[in-house]
Amino acid sequence: MPMMAMRTINFENVRFDLNVIRLATKLVKFNAALFFVPSQICGFTVNLYILPRIIMKAFRYFFKILLIFCVLTETTAAHASHAGPVKPNAAEKNGKIITGADQTDLYIGYLKGKNIGMVINQTSVIGKNLTLSVDSLLKLGIAVKKVFGPEHGFRGNASNGAEVSNAIDAKTGLPVVSLYGNKHYKPTPSDLQGLDLIIFDIQDVGARFYTYLSTLHYVMEACAENNIELMILDRPNPNGFCVDGPVLDTVNRSFIGLNPIPIAHGLTIAEYAQMLNGEGWLKNHVQCKLKIIKVANYAHSDTYVLPVNPSPNLNTEQSILLYPSVCLFEGTALSLGRGTMFPFLQVGHPSLIGKYSYSFKPVSIAGMSEDPPQKDKVCYGIDLRDYNTNIIHKNGRINLTWLMQLYQAFPDKAHFFNAYFTKLAGSTELRKQIEAGKKEEEIRAGWEPALSNYKVIREKYLLYR
Repeated sequence: MPMMAMRTINFENVRFDLNVIRLATKLVKFNAALFFVPSQICGFTVNLYILPRIIMKAFRYFFKILLIFCVLTETTAAHASHAGPVKPNAAEKNGKIITGADQTDLYIGYLKGKNIGMVINQTSVIGKNLTLSVDSLLKLGIAVKKVFGPEHGFRGNASNGAEVSNAIDAKTGLPVVSLYGNKHYKPTPSDLQGLDLIIFDIQDVGARFYTYLSTLHYVMEACAENNIELMILDRPNPNGFCVDGPVLDTVNRSFIGLNPIPIAHGLTIAEYAQMLNGEGWLKNHVQCKLKIIKVANYAHSDTYVLPVNPSPNLNTEQSILLYPSVCLFEGTALSLGRGTMFPFLQVGHPSLIGKYSYSFKPVSIAGMSEDPPQKDKVCYGIDLRDYNTNIIHKNGRINLTWLMQLYQAFPDKAHFFNAYFTKLAGSTELRKQIEAGKKEEEIRAGWEPALSNYKVIREKYLLYR
């Protein structure tokens, strides 16, 4: 059910336009005139018994107009869940993209007097010095009591898929609860005990299989079940211009894809949170109370360079922009550059020698990839470090050509794909289509009508254009 159908009027947020009040006042005068003017012309006496009735009727018209205005004002607001997004103020004037976290004036007052938990990682920074938000809030006197860390950990130094344990943060002394260790993806009631509000401030990259989306899903679910408000400090989606790929079949749900969205979803974290509520995707259709601090001066078509690497293996702007296309190779026998300093920017395999001249050699790199695919073997394949990403920005499509070409070049096609590919793709169809030698447009046609239907749903939750 769309969120608008469930909203109630919040009179505290209504601004009464003086023109509406003047209009209603004129109606009062008009009703009075309807009685007094004829009495003066015709010479009859004013009946004081019916005068109050006329005035009350006029005032009823007055308040009806005000009520209509309230409803119109409220329904034109962004349909964020519950409290809805807090609009940027002075930040809008300079035209520069400013994250929700950087607009502290919009939320510091709201946090005072509350016990706060934070779902953050190394991307949760504030200011030119890129100070971690938890450090900034503690200095400002905010009572941060606990930190929750996603995949790669609170400080972002764990390699992909590595289990992260609970700990005490050495700098702040705060307890850190891992939401990726030992399949503890969802905060428990005991994790949330004593907290009044949770802040979610993590940089996403716009791909369904990036696990921070699943962390958001489970955090919202836990907050809803424990009646705790969730504040989202929103950040731009560096791939927000792209909405493409097969929509996930929920039969294939996993932590790298929980809900029916395409590979490139085209949403910010806050927009996706609204979709989770609005589409009833949380367990038992619970609704999480949200308070959103929007990004200032941002549009989905904008180019946004992340100030901090979102994860150890997305260490360049180029790799972030190619991630929705290249990550599919995680579900194949090929190396996509893990174990090198250019992950997601090179793809290859030892058996492709003679077919490709470019080569690289994955090795163990602590904190990035200790045991990468094709470790210590020379791989031959493609180099994407100089690929023109403006092509993807212009056409808004993920690249399928590399996957199709490398499959055709691979000598042992029976072992090209592995079971993980279906989870990444979201369905079994893409693998079947590539194995059958389908052309790209035939493959894309198979994504319909689900992809077009998703685009319609997405429109309901956009905070930015």
